[in-house]
Amino acid sequence: MGLSVGIVGLPNVGKSTTFNALTKAQNAEAQNYPFCTIEPNRAVVPVPDGRLEKLAEIVKPERIVPSTIDFVDIAGLVRGASKGEGLGNQFLSNIRETDMILHIVRCFDDGNITHVEGSVDPLRDIEIIESELIFADLQQLERKIEKLQRQVKGDRKVAPLLSIAQELKGHLEELEPVRTFPKRGEEPFQQLNRELRFLSAKPVIFGANVDEDHLAEDNSYVQQVREYAEKVGADLIKLSAKIEEELVGLSDGEAEELLRELGVEESGLKRIIRTAFRRLGLISYFTAGVKEVRSWTIREGWTAPQAAGVIHGDFEKGFIRAEVISYDDFIKYGGEQGAKEAGKMRLEGREYLVQDGDVIHFRFNV
Repeated sequence: MGLSVGIVGLPNVGKSTTFNALTKAQNAEAQNYPFCTIEPNRAVVPVPDGRLEKLAEIVKPERIVPSTIDFVDIAGLVRGASKGEGLGNQFLSNIRETDMILHIVRCFDDGNITHVEGSVDPLRDIEIIESELIFADLQQLERKIEKLQRQVKGDRKVAPLLSIAQELKGHLEELEPVRTFPKRGEEPFQQLNRELRFLSAKPVIFGANVDEDHLAEDNSYVQQVREYAEKVGADLIKLSAKIEEELVGLSDGEAEELLRELGVEESGLKRIIRTAFRRLGLISYFTAGVKEVRSWTIREGWTAPQAAGVIHGDFEKGFIRAEVISYDDFIKYGGEQGAKEAGKMRLEGREYLVQDGDVIHFRFNV
């Protein structure tokens, strides 16, 4: 599955530095001036999952292949982006192609790093970005409403779509994002969103970028963002982009020691990746053989044939059955053979809903 998270924020808040650390390849410029990132940088980031190593210890495969998420480093937005300011139209279209937004918010003071607004104020910064996304959605929706008003004269079936579009327009005019629209579960809205891919409908993770002195304890900036995230139902992950970039060149042991010295247990970026995976409603199942142990990404609630189709379309078309062992049983009984002997392998059919951590072998015929 192609899944992507767009990293957004004002210029000079730490987006590109975060991207560098996320990808473990410092290939996105991180300079102290606005718009140093002109084209969106993309990278495939593995999802941390210790279960893969445990499976590999038993199977001893030639390689291990984790699940992944695409991260897209999108250039800094500014006031007026929805009207084209700062190359805004181009950047907003880049966000439209992503499934989720990671909104990096500056939560540190540093006189050597210019703030495009002249001062550090995380709630103001959030409001600027949120407003620009809403304005962009509103512009697009107004054009759609004009088109629907013409169409409804000759086709009354368009009326429900026009009605929901007009309701949503009023919602956006109150500077409320699409994600809080009360009727977003209804089919006319779903149809609109599939076509227009509203920016402010996308789930958001706030990344509070702090200096190393405030990794363990929140400063006042982080407290403000945390309260805001709770109010709007978003996740907040605190990180120091500078420290995360330093961790890139360290061994696992050295990185763990540095994090302990700073008073934190885990990299903020690992938590961001896992949170993005969870917020997008994704789970992993595994295939385990001598060639490879591999994690496959699917949406929670997918059936066995749908899950098989992620490997290859023919697997879904010709699905016969799935031979399933839970991860815990696979580990407990030392692999497939041990699980079989213990009666822990199940034969599942087309209606089976794949569970996170299932180890599966598909039988198919084409």
